[in-house]
Amino acid sequence: MNILHVTPVFYPAFGDGGPVFAFYELCRSLAKLGCDVRVLTTDAHGWKKALDVEKEREVAIERNLFVRYCRRMMRRSVAPTLLRLLPKYIRWADVVHLSSAYNFPTIPTLAICKILDKPVVWTPHGALQRWKGSRRTTAKTVWEAICRAVSPKNLTLHTTSEQEAQASCERFPQAESVIIPYPIEIPEQVTHVEGSGTLRLLYVGRLDPKKGIPNLLAACKILTERDGVSWSLTIAGAGDRDYTRMLQGKIRELGLSPQDEHAGGADRKKAWSGQVNMVGHLIGDAKKQLFENADVMIVPSYIENFGLVVAEALAREVPVMASTGTPWKRLEEMGCGLWVDNDPESLAKAIGCMSRLPLREMGRRGRDWAKQEFQSDRVAQDMIRCYVRANKGVAGKDG
Repeated sequence: MNILHVTPVFYPAFGDGGPVFAFYELCRSLAKLGCDVRVLTTDAHGWKKALDVEKEREVAIERNLFVRYCRRMMRRSVAPTLLRLLPKYIRWADVVHLSSAYNFPTIPTLAICKILDKPVVWTPHGALQRWKGSRRTTAKTVWEAICRAVSPKNLTLHTTSEQEAQASCERFPQAESVIIPYPIEIPEQVTHVEGSGTLRLLYVGRLDPKKGIPNLLAACKILTERDGVSWSLTIAGAGDRDYTRMLQGKIRELGLSPQDEHAGGADRKKAWSGQVNMVGHLIGDAKKQLFENADVMIVPSYIENFGLVVAEALAREVPVMASTGTPWKRLEEMGCGLWVDNDPESLAKAIGCMSRLPLREMGRRGRDWAKQEFQSDRVAQDMIRCYVRANKGVAGKDG
């Protein structure tokens, strides 16, 4: 089967967030399972940087997987070459998999697929969901109306949770929907650095209002005023400069800044206990070390379509405390975490509860769950079944 992925960003632009990791893993697994995969994308790496990649011809990533990077000319993903190449690539494909929502490739891809009668599987990455802090809602509503007008009849929305599926189908009621989780790489082995009595909390993700980080900081302040829980929090991620500065100011205001970043030995332990450390966006070995030195992952978001970092933490035997705004209710069912409200008081109580639970045992249960449901090849097999159904839908109309 010929599969075309159209996306504004792709490997190795890992600084653009978890979906880039997930779709890289998906494409690799699809190729390994015998699909011919082409990725049409830009050289964007965030809003200002560009990838140092070949831009004049396809790049072979591995067997059956080729990527065509197009030079981004403005904003995040406006690439005239991509627009020029779209008809050729779409004609080649049996199924077109469109990634992202409010980006340059979206409307042209949908429109050309409608003209050429090609099935589309569309992954909006939670963008069609709304919460009380959603921004630019009027512009998004107009964009969605255009998308509905130009979409092909054979349109499948790929979502990652029941909540996302419901919200997405409300905006595109003519589309089919399928729920398939994001794939993750499961490390063959995991290691942990033992702590010294301090509960090591970890947040990994974008620094964005919807992530609920100020609520987590307020919960940490509550913890400092209670006896019995020695804790530290590492925040790993990047975001808008003004928002990042606001968070840094909040940490200082709450008295949660590291007291002495150059302390050593016992003094360093004292300095970091009950404190928050912001380390920026980390990938590779640096990110791996975050998990190795963490006792609990916390995801306090107001809303998430999936929350890839939850699956990543589980795969590395780190139990997770996720908010009820995320689709991770099964954390409690599977015995590998808690699913709680994201107000400061609830978060503080839950952190106190986690400090008394068998975290290593919970981590092992989480890893078993991740192997069963989020392993790349398994997710790719589910996606292939989705592609086959979409392709048969077109064939059925013809015959």
